Amino acid sequence: MPHSSTHLWWGGAIGALLLLAGFQPEGPSPVAPDPGLDSIYAAYPIEPVDIRNVRMEDDFWLPIIERVQEKTIKYAIAKCEQEGRMENFLIAGGVRQGKVRGDMPFDDTDLYKIIEGASNSLISAPNETLEALTDSLIAIIAIGQEADGYLTTWRTIDPASPPAPWVEVKEGKRWEGLAMSHELYNAGHLYEAAYTHYRATGKRSFLDIALKNADLMVATFGNGKAQIHAVPGHQIIETGLLKLYELTGKKAYLQLARYFLDHRGKPAHHALFGSYSQDHLPVVDQREVTGHAVRAVYMYAAMTDIGVLMQDEPYQRAVRALWENMVSKKIYITGGIGARHEGEAFGEDFELPNLTAYNETCAAIGSVYWNHRLHRQSGEVAYLDVLERTLYNGLIAGLSLDGTKFFYPNALESDGVYTFNRGACTRQDWFDCSCCPTNLTWAK
Repeated sequence: MPHSSTHLWWGGAIGALLLLAGFQPEGPSPVAPDPGLDSIYAAYPIEPVDIRNVRMEDDFWLPIIERVQEKTIKYAIAKCEQEGRMENFLIAGGVRQGKVRGDMPFDDTDLYKIIEGASNSLISAPNETLEALTDSLIAIIAIGQEADGYLTTWRTIDPASPPAPWVEVKEGKRWEGLAMSHELYNAGHLYEAAYTHYRATGKRSFLDIALKNADLMVATFGNGKAQIHAVPGHQIIETGLLKLYELTGKKAYLQLARYFLDHRGKPAHHALFGSYSQDHLPVVDQREVTGHAVRAVYMYAAMTDIGVLMQDEPYQRAVRALWENMVSKKIYITGGIGARHEGEAFGEDFELPNLTAYNETCAAIGSVYWNHRLHRQSGEVAYLDVLERTLYNGLIAGLSLDGTKFFYPNALESDGVYTFNRGACTRQDWFDCSCCPTNLTWAK
């Protein structure tokens, strides 16, 4: 990786927000990570090379990595500030007055993903300015966390008025409408980012926020009489919990991750969300990739983790069958997945149109993570082939050469008329749903 010369602005309005709130970025106070936890999931037979021991000097990936470090992270932070992402945490914490800003119930995750992307950059290219920036963002996030660890700003600010009309609200309570509320999805990205930030810096500032939230989840969800019997509508909390388990050794995190997977598709447990959320059959019985493609590959990655960590053959058998179905019948030549704009979903077998292809950038990122796990488990080159095809074609196509424009869907054909990219035929500088731009900083 490069030794970056990045100089990111982190003062200005972000600094002003902190000063108004009466907070300063946290000082160093590092806690050295346990060297035995340097690699996630020691149960996997194949260990990735530590990124600290990699130096890239090529003419292809090095410019892309430097572009993300020097331009995309800074650009994404400026956009998030402009659209009120930071302000929502301050309003939730009561240090500012106002209504929820933004259109999506998962807008909080934009900051989490930026911090994760910045933290990955810090691992490979230490940078004091960038580290100070992450400190300031974490201080803002801490303001919005409730005393018991709850952290979803829109629900804290005005629980009866979600930012998106498709979020179900009846009584205005926590955990209501989990199919689309994204409360557990928000938590998953929080955990993933906190894990990476701790690995990068040794600081507990973000990790402690995540652990407090995870402990609330453990107390809230499960089979106990006083607990809520439910699963997330949008998966990713499962892999986040597993990363916290690897850091802490706390089995309750592992058990909750498995609980969320084990109880999908079981109508005796909860009202099912259906195939859109991969909640139509028990996960061990699923053999066809279906529904929202991002949700799907995040879930398959978690299933792979559980299969390896717990040596669970039914999980491993289901994962292999799902992968075979995807790569033989539901993947584009670019590695893109999710053919349909409607539902951002997989289509039927061999439903792979070019002009109207969806191929969400986030789905490509999730596929890379899943295939990386499968290769680490088996060493089979077929998984690495899919990873490489997706990485070079379906994923980095989502980012422009200047690092500040994005594809949300990635079509294989354009006639200059069909506005496939959320109202445009070309890359856009941002979206009201900004998961893909911020995910690209995370995937770097």
